[in-house]
This record gives sequence, C-alpha cells and structure tokens, in this order.
Amino acid sequence: MIKVAVDAMGGDNAPSEIVAGAVAAVNKQASVHVLLVGRQEDVERELAKHTYPKDQIQVVHASEVIATEEPPVNAIRKKKDSSIVVGMNLVKSGEADAFVSAGSSGAILVGGQVIVGRLKGVERPPLAPLIPTEKGVSLLIDCGANVDARPSHLVQFARMGSIYMEHVVGIQKPRVAIVNIGAEEEKGNALVKETFPLLKECRDINFIGSIEAREIPHGGADVIVCEAFVGNVILKLYEGVGSTLIGMVKKGMMTSLRSKIGALLVKPALKQTLKSFDASQYGGAPLLGLKGLVVKTHGNSKSTEVCNSILQCVTFREQKINEKVQESLANATNELN
Repeated sequence: MIKVAVDAMGGDNAPSEIVAGAVAAVNKQASVHVLLVGRQEDVERELAKHTYPKDQIQVVHASEVIATEEPPVNAIRKKKDSSIVVGMNLVKSGEADAFVSAGSSGAILVGGQVIVGRLKGVERPPLAPLIPTEKGVSLLIDCGANVDARPSHLVQFARMGSIYMEHVVGIQKPRVAIVNIGAEEEKGNALVKETFPLLKECRDINFIGSIEAREIPHGGADVIVCEAFVGNVILKLYEGVGSTLIGMVKKGMMTSLRSKIGALLVKPALKQTLKSFDASQYGGAPLLGLKGLVVKTHGNSKSTEVCNSILQCVTFREQKINEKVQESLANATNELN
C-alpha cells in the first residue's frame, strides 16, 4: 500500500476539490492509502458527501493553514501545526511515501528542503512539471525552485529528468535538450554556454543539444533543461496561450449559424484534441531529489488534477525513482573521481 499525504487545506478550491480528488484516487487505485491533512471537522464534512472504501482514507488533523502571501521561511518555522508542515513531517517520519499540495509554492519548496531533506549528492531539488506537446508530454525542469542555478545544477536536473521520463512516463532514452535562443552551440547566455559542454560529456543521458522555445510545443525534446526563471516564464506563457486559444476557438464557433453547425460536426474530435493539451490530466510537478516525494499542484487545482497527482505518486514509488536518482549521481561522482 502506497501512502500519500494530501494537503486538504491548500489551494483556491480547498477542501472540497481536494477531498473529491482523493476520493477519486482511492476509487481508481486499490493500492493507494490517502492521509488527508487539515482541519478535521472541515475535511470530514466533505468526505461525508462521497462514497469510497473507508479503509483507504484517513484524516490527520492540522489546525493551521499557510496562506499564499505569507513569507515561506517564517511560515514553515512558526506554523508547526499547518497542513503543509504536518504533511511533510509524515513523509520525513516514513508514515507517508509522498506529499501532495496545491498550497503556497514558497512554503512547499522551503519545507521540502528543510523538513523532508535532500538526497545525498543532490545540490538543488528542481520543480519539474509535465507539459503537453504535439507528441505527448515533455518534462520542464526547473520551472520554479532555483532561479539562480549553476551549470552543475542543470547537469543534475538533466540526469534526474531523464530518469523520471524513462521510468515514470515510460520513454526509452528520453531526448534531453537545454533551452537556448538558437540551435548553435556558441549561442546563449553565460549559464547555457558553460552548461552545454558538460551535458555533451554525460554518457548516461541522451543529450541532443539546444532547443528553442518554439520547438517545445512540437515535442522537440522529452526533457527540457533550464533554470527556474526561464522555466517559469515558459510554463506561464504556455498555460496563458493555451487557455486563450481554447477560448478564441469556442467563441469563433458561436459567431454564426454556419459556424454553430460546423461546431456540432467537429465537437467530438476537437474535444479529444483539446483534452490532450489539458495539463491537469498529467498531475502536479514533483520536487525531484528529495528523500521523499513532494508534488506541487496548481493553486486552482480541481479534483482531476489532485487525483492524477496522487496516482502519479504511486508510479513514482513503485518505480523507485529516488533510488535510481541516487545511483545515477553516485555513478557520475565515481566517473569524475
């Protein structure tokens, strides 16, 4: 049984959508046990609305909530009985295999490193969401944890991302590329120019060179390596353009009687296409390189994303991703020595 602690109080739609997502997960997967962390009375009120196997969900009381606007370090230090701190301590103690939250990004990043702790050899844990592409999905690493990364950090991101894509997503020899402003090796800022030759020397990854932003939606690489500032800009633009285009398509189909008739004819195919570009079906962004798994979902997550994030944790644990990451970093260190 894989035990996943879920922050029932985090995000814009807590606790209703979080609880609904947890219920959906246990109804789909018999091997998952969810620990819903939050104000017991509120959580149990929501649970009473659903039908689910009672032995697969447990409520863990936490009296406090960390708000998005609170300074992360102070919040983690002072709010010991918050749903984020209690949930991460469950992972630290081994009572849970993973922690999922739609709450404060800053608190999750700080708590992941301070409470759960980094794996031996990991310099900086990156936040790595799966993003939809024309060919399936790609892993964007890092998208928010390390704004001022060094070349050695990006090399580790590439290794961890490659392991994740191969063993969780199932892509053999995933193509790894670094985000750049051109395909030529001599292009880029100082960080990219210094990192590029280091990635070329990595024999344990399938490095294919640079990738420009316009090639990302086409699936030009399976693992997209960058520091968090660039990654976060790519992610937010991706989400903004996607939602805008979907809105414009829907609006355009309602402009005339002819377009409405056409909309009815193409609706099934269009619905399936748009679904493939819905990021919520891929779950949240794991904070890779920690001693236990921590997954950050969108602040406005609905039950579908919460459910998929929980099921994502099951695959992560079954595939022993942490053990594979540690083995990869140890081998890289031995090669240098």
